[in-house]
Amino acid sequence: MLKKFAAVLALTVAAPCLAQTAPNPTDRSWITKSNQYTELLIDISKEHEPEDASSEGLSHYDPLIAQPTKADEDKEIAETRAVLAKYEAALPKEKNKYVAEDLHILIHSIQLELKQHDYSEAHEVPYLNASSYVFSGLRSLLDDQVAADRRKAALVRLRKYAGLEPGYQPISDLLKQRTEEQMAKLGMIYPAKARIETDLARNAMYLDGIPALFKQYGITGWEAPYAKLKTELTDYDAWVRKQLLPKARTDFRLPPAEYALDLESYGIDIPPAQIAAMGHKAFTEYQAEMQTIAAQVAKQHGWQQTDYRDVIRHLKQDQITGDAILPYYKQRLKDIETIIVTNRLVSLPNRPARIRLGTPAESAQEPAPHMDPPPLLNNTGQQGEFVLPLNMPSGAGSGKSQKVDDYTFGAAAWTLIAHEARPGHELQFDSMVEHGVSLARALYAFNSTNVEGWGLYAEYITQPYMPLDGQLISLQFRLLRAARAFLDPELQMGKIQPADAMKVLTQDCVFSVPFANQEVERYTFRMPGQANSYFYGYTKLLQLRKDTQAKLGPKFDQKKFHDFILSQGLLPPDLMRKAVMEEFIPSQQGA
Repeated sequence: MLKKFAAVLALTVAAPCLAQTAPNPTDRSWITKSNQYTELLIDISKEHEPEDASSEGLSHYDPLIAQPTKADEDKEIAETRAVLAKYEAALPKEKNKYVAEDLHILIHSIQLELKQHDYSEAHEVPYLNASSYVFSGLRSLLDDQVAADRRKAALVRLRKYAGLEPGYQPISDLLKQRTEEQMAKLGMIYPAKARIETDLARNAMYLDGIPALFKQYGITGWEAPYAKLKTELTDYDAWVRKQLLPKARTDFRLPPAEYALDLESYGIDIPPAQIAAMGHKAFTEYQAEMQTIAAQVAKQHGWQQTDYRDVIRHLKQDQITGDAILPYYKQRLKDIETIIVTNRLVSLPNRPARIRLGTPAESAQEPAPHMDPPPLLNNTGQQGEFVLPLNMPSGAGSGKSQKVDDYTFGAAAWTLIAHEARPGHELQFDSMVEHGVSLARALYAFNSTNVEGWGLYAEYITQPYMPLDGQLISLQFRLLRAARAFLDPELQMGKIQPADAMKVLTQDCVFSVPFANQEVERYTFRMPGQANSYFYGYTKLLQLRKDTQAKLGPKFDQKKFHDFILSQGLLPPDLMRKAVMEEFIPSQQGA
C-alpha cells in the first residue's frame, strides 16, 4: 500500500516540481505551459497546507502549520473555485493535446474534491484525531532523509501546535471548534463509533512517539511545549469521549452517496456490485492456482498435507526474528533486482532502494506494509522508502500491540518487496523524480486505482520467477486483493457482517487475526472503498497489456512497455490506455 499523507481538511495536495519529460519525448515545449496552469493550484496548497509543502521539500514552510478553521477552509474553497473557472475557460481554446489532457486532469481533480467537500459540509460531523494529526506534522520533519538544519523547525512547529507562539491557538482547540460547528447543524451524520474507539485506544502510541522523535534527532527544548501539548491532546480525547462518542453512529456503513464518492475518488468507475462479482470470480480462480502450486511445495518439503491453507501454515512456521528481519528483506531485494535485470522486466536506477522497519507510532497510523513517497516539489536526493510494520496496534478495548506472522517468514518477502519496492511503488514514484513528468500527471492525476494497480501488477510480472513458496505467497496476497473487491462493498451494502469477513481472511486467505482485524477496520471505517482499487487497477492494467500484446505480436517488448507506463506518471487507466494505443503501439510498430 502506498501511504500518502494529506493534511486535515486539505482540498488539494502539492504537486511535484520535476524534470520536464513529456509523454512525447520529441516535443517537450508543452510542459512549460501545462506547469504554468498547475502552479495556480499548487500555490493554494502551499498557503493552506504548509506541512504538505514542507514534506515535499520546500524548507520555507518548515516552521509553519495549517490553521484548520472554517474561515481558512472557506477561503481555500473560494480560491480553488476561481482556479477551476480559469481552467474551464482555457480548455476549449487549448490546441496542444497534452496540455488539454492535463487541464482535464486538473479539472476532474478539483471537481471531485469540491463534490466531496460540499457533501461533507452539508451532511457530516468531522472527527479529527488530534494526536495523529500532530504526530504526522512532526514526523514529516524528523526523518533521516530530512536535512539536519531543517529538523530544528520541528520545535517551532511543536510550539505552534501547543498554542505557545503568538497568533496561534492550540491545534486541539481548532479541531474541536470545527467539529462543534458541524454538530450544531441538524440532521448531520456522525462518525462511526468503532473508528473513534479504535483511535482513542491507540493515541498513547502517538503521545509516546513524539518524545522519541525529538530524542532520536537530538532536538533540545521540546519538553515544556510537549508537556503542554500532551495535556491538550489528552483533554481533547476526553472531550471526544464525552461529547462526540455518545452520538457516534453504531452502524459503520456509509450512506450510499458517500460510498459512491469514495469509490470515485479512488478511481473506481463501476458499481459496487459489479466489482464484487469480479472479485468473487477471481477469488475462485486464484484458489485453484494456489492449490496446484501448494501441492508442489508440499512435495518439495515432504509434507503430507497439500491443501494450500495447510501449506501456508507450514511456511509461516519458518519465522525470521529480531535483527535478522531487515537484512533478510534487503537480500531478497537484491534477488528480485537480479530477476528484473535477467528477465528484462523494467529499467532499474543505479542506486539501492530503501527499506526500514516501522515504529509503533507509525504502525498505529498505517498498520500495513507501505511505501512513503519521496518529496516531489523540491527533491534533493531523497527516495521513497518501504516501511515494514512488525506489530499491529491494539484495537478498541484491547491492550498491547499484537504480533503478526504474515510478513516475517521467508516466502512472504518476495511479493512484499515486489509491490512496495521494486518493480512496484518505489520504482513508480522515484522514476518520476529521476525522469520527470508534468506537474499535473505527477500528482493531480493520482488515485488509488492507478497507483495500487501498478503495485499489484508488479507482483504479477515478478511472480513467475520466484521460487515455488514465494509464488504461493504471492498468489495468497493476490487472493487477498480479490477478497477485498467483494468484502469491502458487501460490508457497506449490508450483505455480510465483519465476522463473515474475518472468516474469509483468516480461513480462506490464511492471514493472522491481527492482520485480518486491520483489514476489516479498513473496509468498515478507516478508508472504505480504497481496498477495492488494488484489484480493479490490476485488472485494467493486465487487460491493457493483453491488448497491447495482441496488436504488437512478436514486436511486444515488456521492458519497453513497462518503461513507457512508468514514464507517463500517475495517469488514470483511461488516459493510460489512450497513451499506449496512440503513442506506444505506433512507435513499436514502426520500429
